[in-house]
Amino acid sequence: MFTFDIDGGGDSAALYRDLGQALDALTADEPDAIANMANAAALLWEYLPDLNWAGFYRVDGARPDELVLGPFQGKAACIRIPFGKGVCGAAAATGTTQRVDDVHAFPGHIACDAASAAELVVPIMVDGRLIGVLDLDSPRAGRFDAADQAGCEALMAMLGPRIAG
Repeated sequence: MFTFDIDGGGDSAALYRDLGQALDALTADEPDAIANMANAAALLWEYLPDLNWAGFYRVDGARPDELVLGPFQGKAACIRIPFGKGVCGAAAATGTTQRVDDVHAFPGHIACDAASAAELVVPIMVDGRLIGVLDLDSPRAGRFDAADQAGCEALMAMLGPRIAG
């Protein structure tokens, strides 16, 4: 069991710095991708407020145009998402972060949990290749801001090589 002193004191940059240090401590010497994604999802779930889902979708090696569910925290989720469908699929297809204030207004939104109102999806790239996405959902519209996006992008840049398999 690990205990981390993560607070940020209301400062998003400090919060993500602390999360980065904790994630680094948990994953630096662990070669197992599933274990590393599981701990990353648990950290984000525990320390980011107003989330109702935090987890990963991985590129399926057998179906390279689909994402398949990976480790997560929250309610049971959609298992497969085609590239280009919903917020996760858009991030996978474009290779760009999707920060959506109102998922109900997003064309083709996939409602795995009807309570979700906002979503942040960060592509995880390793050597220019997409290996998966981080998906964060919130029941609060407009939950994610530029600091959340930058913080999660930095976390995934660190985590990517540690889950590339």
